[in-house]
Amino acid sequence: MDAELNKLENQLEQLIGLYESGRVEIRELRTRLARLETDNRALAEKVRFATGKLESLLEQLPES
Repeated sequence: MDAELNKLENQLEQLIGLYESGRVEIRELRTRLARLETDNRALAEKVRFATGKLESLLEQLPES
């Protein structure tokens, strides 16, 4: 009986450890996702700006 209880206790401790590790990983992933979304928005804005600038320059080229 004691052996079974010890085994269950060890399994429960492992499960709790995995749960806590998962929570930490999820928090880190959410933080990383937020940072990457911010970076993506900034890069998309730079692409829009460059596209506008390029279109403006193309409009100024003489037609052949």
